[in-house]
Amino acid sequence: MSEYWLISIPGDKTPAQAFETLNNATSKQNTLSTNYKLPIPDLKVGTLDQLVGLSDDLQKLDQYVEGVTRKVANYLKDVLEDQRDKLAENLLANNVDLAHYVTHYQWDAAKYPLKLSLRNLSEIIAKQAGQIDADLKVKSSHYNNLKGSLQNLEKKQTGSLITRNLADIVKKEHFVLDSEYLVTLVVVVPK
Repeated sequence: MSEYWLISIPGDKTPAQAFETLNNATSKQNTLSTNYKLPIPDLKVGTLDQLVGLSDDLQKLDQYVEGVTRKVANYLKDVLEDQRDKLAENLLANNVDLAHYVTHYQWDAAKYPLKLSLRNLSEIIAKQAGQIDADLKVKSSHYNNLKGSLQNLEKKQTGSLITRNLADIVKKEHFVLDSEYLVTLVVVVPK
């Protein structure tokens, strides 16, 4: 997995010139890094008091969203079982792989309108993360129930003769039927 750093560089006359200066400095060192622009829209910042009050909430939100993201990734890894090498191609963000999503990030103004305050945007993100967490719990419960049912079915088909369905082994003609004195008893004896 690649490592990504989010940095802010001092500006020249324009952001494009600052980015070009960064690219020139890092490419001289035998490709020290590959640089990408992160377009940040003009958000409604508000007052300094609002920003200070929001900073603690954002830290908690960051930890919560990271936790939910890790839960989803770990559960997907568990679900893939024998195909864990395909985890990277199954972990997608907006239907693209994570590296492409991070390096070509675009703000989704439809989901997160720029006219909303930072507090409202953080509440929207928290609500969506909570919904993802709840959906994961429901889907993982359904998956675990199906997996348990499948294991029980497989156990009945391939397990020991004590738990297995004997219809394919014992036929009707093996039983003594309609006898007053004889009762047919099926016994499983291990080899």
